[in-house]
Order: sequence, then structure tokens, then C-alpha cells
Amino acid sequence: MPIIGSVIKGLIDVTGTISGDQNPIEEQEKVLISLLENASETQFGKTYDFKNILEAKNKAKRFAQKVPYFDYNSINDNWWNKLHNGEENVTWPGNPDYFALSSGTTGKTSKRIPVTADMIKAIRWAGIKQVLALSNFDFPSDFFEKGILMLGSSTDLVKQEDHLEGEISGISASNIPSWFRGYYKPGEEIAKIDDWDERVEKIVEEAPNWDIGGLSGIPSWIELMLKEVIKAHNLKNIHEIWPNLEVYTSRWCCFWTL
Repeated sequence: MPIIGSVIKGLIDVTGTISGDQNPIEEQEKVLISLLENASETQFGKTYDFKNILEAKNKAKRFAQKVPYFDYNSINDNWWNKLHNGEENVTWPGNPDYFALSSGTTGKTSKRIPVTADMIKAIRWAGIKQVLALSNFDFPSDFFEKGILMLGSSTDLVKQEDHLEGEISGISASNIPSWFRGYYKPGEEIAKIDDWDERVEKIVEEAPNWDIGGLSGIPSWIELMLKEVIKAHNLKNIHEIWPNLEVYTSRWCCFWTL
């Protein structure tokens, strides 16, 4: 009997029942208030008078009226660029520990987006909520003892001055909680490989040794990896090597049952 799985499943079911359905509008307002309060003493918060916005009856409307729209170039040129000149408390308290590199869908040069400790906490909490969402599905207890293969960018981050740089999925994976490391695949050593083809090659090599219950990553990346595993091991489908694979969650936090 999967004892650990039964305990985890019970905790997830109980937590899901207690939390219940939440009002999305009220939840968004709580987030807005928290962000305004935390950033009210920053340069950005003072410029756009976040304290005044907090006093408004309709905070979302007041925020939209007072704070202009920024694309990446404008917010980087006017605000985030100050962080590289040693300034603090620019758009968020303190200095960011990381900068996420992303070419995105616009522009020719890589974008450098500050990632703070609070953002890392928010990403972790989003991951926990994904796990809690499993209470909506009737998975067997032993599912919660299977590995979860997370396919993202390299976790081998680059040191730059007083911060680390890398793609956001690599930053996130390098900050997974200690209690999750026993479930996490492909593991720290393979996740640090920067070359995509080499990393997939190692995953293909280790695939028979893993009992994968869930996959997480960008759909196109996951598809390419699965095709390589199937091809290398001469399989009809991925379930021949991972028979307990039941869940896929994309980078955009959507759950699918397989």
C-alpha cells in the first residue's frame, strides 16, 4: 500500500475542500492591494502615488488612471535600467537576485527582466496551488509517489555583478523546495546542461530508470522530448516506458489528464 501517497492525497483533498471556490474579482483586488502596499515606498510607487491609489474606493480604476501603460522598452529604459547602475527600490523594494533573459516574441535582443525573491515565492505558491488542484481529480494514492519530469531551460545560471541570470524556467527550477527534490526529474545534474540536445539525450538515456507520473513544460519542448524517448527505445507510445504517466501541466498552469 502506498502509505506516503495516501497521506499526500489526503492532505491535498482536505486542503482543496477547506479552500473551496474563491471569487476571482475579490482575489485580484487583494493582489493589487498587496502589490501597492509593498511597492508604495519605491521610486515607482512614489512617482505614481500608490498611497493615494490605496485610499480610493475603486482601487483598480484609480490605478488604471494614474499608472501609464509600459512596454518592455519603456519600462526598462525609464526604470529597470537604474538597477544596473546600483540604484535600489526602483519598482520593487531592494534589489532583484535574478534577471530573467527572454527574447520573447518582439525585438532582436534578449530582454532582461528583474526577478525578485517575492516573485520566486509567488511562483512557488502557484506550483503548490497546481498540486492542490489535483483534488479535483480522482487519482490513485500511488500517483503521489511518482516522479514529475519538469522540462525547462538550464538551471546553470550565469553570475553577473550582484545577481544571477538565466531563463525564467531555469531560475524557477533552481529554486524548487527541498521537499520536492525527491520527485523532481531529470534531477539537478541533467537540468544544468545548457545544450538542449545533450540534455534531451541524457533524459532519453535515463528514461527507463524513472517512474514518471506527471510532465511539466512548454508543449513544443515536451513533444520533442517524448518523440526522442519513443524513437530511441522503439516504443509504440510513451506509456510503454512510463505506464503511470497521468498528468501534464503546461508552463501556463493548465492541467491535462493523460
